[in-house]
Amino acid sequence: MRKRVVSKPPVLLVIIAALALGLLALPLIGMLQRMPWSTLGEVLGESSVADAIRVSAIVSVAATCLCVVLGLPLAWVLARVEFRGRRVVRALVLLPMVLPPVVGGTALLFALGRRGLFGQWLDDWFGITLPFTTGGAVVAATFVSLPFFVIAVESALNQLDHTYEETASSLGATPLRTFRAVTLPMVRPAIFAGAALSWARALGEFGATITFAGDSPGRTRSLPLEIFIALETQPERALVLSFLLVAVSLVVLIGLRGRWIGGIR
Repeated sequence: MRKRVVSKPPVLLVIIAALALGLLALPLIGMLQRMPWSTLGEVLGESSVADAIRVSAIVSVAATCLCVVLGLPLAWVLARVEFRGRRVVRALVLLPMVLPPVVGGTALLFALGRRGLFGQWLDDWFGITLPFTTGGAVVAATFVSLPFFVIAVESALNQLDHTYEETASSLGATPLRTFRAVTLPMVRPAIFAGAALSWARALGEFGATITFAGDSPGRTRSLPLEIFIALETQPERALVLSFLLVAVSLVVLIGLRGRWIGGIR
């Protein structure tokens, strides 16, 4: 469908749009204006910052892998299978996007904590303890970032032409073989886009992580937690670390232009 372009947009709408853009851009401009560029290399070279970057990298990559493994089948079921309660399931999938992260972390603590509904079984039967560990940070990051992957892939599946899948089925391919040989290659761009969005969300996770996994240097203290701690006593250090996360996020968003939401150029 051809995109309609208005040559003379209403002045009122342009003014309101400019105000909205200013609301989004001014905090970034203020941060850049106060950025201590001379100490950028010194701050990024600190051992505590290196530890936070390492924890953030491990947690975000592991969470992204979990999002792909768990989210791909879930997105396919939501897009292809008709069942009672599908709207409820989709609402549950989207819930972490609207929940305050601290609430999500609290829910994880009562579900997977040592005395939680399922956590006590993990501890008693397998000796697995998630709260206040790196594994717990991965679970918290997966909880908040999984919806981004599912939305991206489900949207792509809903836009696919079903003819190819139906042809494969008519030729005797099983549903699993059709999924592997036909569906997956066709939604590969959406998979990469969803994984990148999930990774960026996991990289910036704070509330659920500090509630469920705590703030242990070298184990669960990620970059957002390091920024929060530095903000109280070393605001310039917090600015440098914030700039690092903003730069990474912008690179991801620019790389995904037009791939997450169709029609964006």
